[in-house]
Amino acid sequence: MQDYNPDKNILKERIILITGAGSGIGQAAAKKFAEHGATVVLLGRNERRLEETYDQIDAAGWSTPALIPFDLEKAPKEDYYALGESLYQEFGQLNGLLHNAAKLALLSRIDDFDPETWNSVIQVNLNAAFLLTQACLPLLRKAEDASILFTSDQVGRKGRAYWGAYGVSKFAVEGLMQTLADELENSQIRVNSIAPGPTQTSLRAWAYPGEDPTTLPQPDHIMSNYLYLMGPDSKAIHGQALSAPAETQADISST
Repeated sequence: MQDYNPDKNILKERIILITGAGSGIGQAAAKKFAEHGATVVLLGRNERRLEETYDQIDAAGWSTPALIPFDLEKAPKEDYYALGESLYQEFGQLNGLLHNAAKLALLSRIDDFDPETWNSVIQVNLNAAFLLTQACLPLLRKAEDASILFTSDQVGRKGRAYWGAYGVSKFAVEGLMQTLADELENSQIRVNSIAPGPTQTSLRAWAYPGEDPTTLPQPDHIMSNYLYLMGPDSKAIHGQALSAPAETQADISST
């Protein structure tokens, strides 16, 4: 996937919704999808950051994006269904859904993890993904070809001490992906997850404050993986828990 070099218009006329589109991997994915022809729907809590992504896409001359400020933690379920209806009225269908927004909150022993923080992390990372998927499935079914992609994490595939609700939520996201993939086995919708590995993001910086971020790849450098999995060339990839290849981490000094 890392050497993937598709036609510039591989996503032309496709509508793709990205959560957490205001920064990091979500922002990089929105720009990469727009660069390759998609109309992207930018969803996130921070309107100012979403506007920055919007402005960068607009300045590049790519298809004008849509911007949706939306609090995944606090929005009631009715707001998710209203969002789905709004997308239907505006676009009629979706070709892609990238679940990228995530909350870490704290690293702690299970002994000390307070229930309020636990529930908050689970809500953003898991429950919101469930509700948004449920709201968007009718739109994805209207497309001839569609992709649902979850940004996962290695701590959601092998448990690690102190990662608490974040790690557990990522395990659950993998379960959601596999369950959904099995249900959609005979449909035109493919479902996968990808663990991007250590990347220069605010979440990574918070978790590893002593780490030199210049030793890590920027989100842009893993976008070939996201582009491939979101586009039509990955039609045969379904129900897979994938990882950004190790070579993504190599030769950072040359970038």
